[in-house]
Amino acid sequence: MIKTYQITLEGDKVKWLGEKPKADITHAILVVEEKEIIPTQILEPKRTTPEHLKGQIKTFGDIVSPVVDEEDWECLKE
Repeated sequence: MIKTYQITLEGDKVKWLGEKPKADITHAILVVEEKEIIPTQILEPKRTTPEHLKGQIKTFGDIVSPVVDEEDWECLKE
């Protein structure tokens, strides 16, 4: 027979809220109600170039791949 009980869990400790089952061994299915956390303010990342570097930086090649071919890397040569 399936019967419902209410408990609270704090770490590994169980606190029975109301009636406790009269069995030495119990098996349980735990249902967790999670609350959705909605941020009150969504902050955009600050991605600006410092004033003293503006106009002095150049990007060569793709940011996610090297400028020079891997065949030209001296550290990979034996």
